[in-house]
Amino acid sequence: MQIPIINRSHHPLPTHATVGASGMDLRAFTDEPIVLDPWHRVLIDTGLSIALPKGYEAQVRSRSGLALKFGVAVLNSPGTIDADYRGEIKILLINLSFQPFMVQDGARIAQLIIAKYEPISWQVVSVLDETARGEAGHGSTGQI
Repeated sequence: MQIPIINRSHHPLPTHATVGASGMDLRAFTDEPIVLDPWHRVLIDTGLSIALPKGYEAQVRSRSGLALKFGVAVLNSPGTIDADYRGEIKILLINLSFQPFMVQDGARIAQLIIAKYEPISWQVVSVLDETARGEAGHGSTGQI
């Protein structure tokens, strides 16, 4: 599938790192390093804008290495980019560690995944079909 993209940054376009990868790394686009203090959040530019076709969304997710090694994650993960949005993709990062984290220009800060979805319409009913699980919710399947 081809998706129109504008790249205002000087960084390469997001690509799949391996044949089986679903995510593509997004890079920070900043004039100067950004210090992300512990327990603070910051919105970081990527310089990218896309035009998704109807029936698709882009999901912005944390990079597992940043989360594990530095405690840095995408705050509203997964963030959703709707098919009708044409603005710049920006990444809302949070530092969940106790050490400041430096975001350099070009740093890989998030992943982008393109996903198909189906528009729905609600069908109002008075009862739902029965399942083995029923209304059992949080923790109902055990701890381990």
